Amino acid sequence: MAKKQTMADVLDLSAAERILLAQDLWDSIADEPDAWTLSDAQRGELDRRLQTYRNRTAPGSSWKTIKPRIQRKG
Repeated sequence: MAKKQTMADVLDLSAAERILLAQDLWDSIADEPDAWTLSDAQRGELDRRLQTYRNRTAPGSSWKTIKPRIQRKG
């Protein structure tokens, strides 16, 4: 059985180790899709966002357009 970790133990890990731990946690959740369900409101919001994505007409702005805007804000 794995040793029970405290938050202090986790915070003692390096940033890279904490990132790997977070990834392992997310993967463990994804491995159990039946362990959680979406509420009607969550499902509706995801459907709304998907529809917005599908309805977009332009693929976005080009780098040529965006780069000067970013440089002005710096």
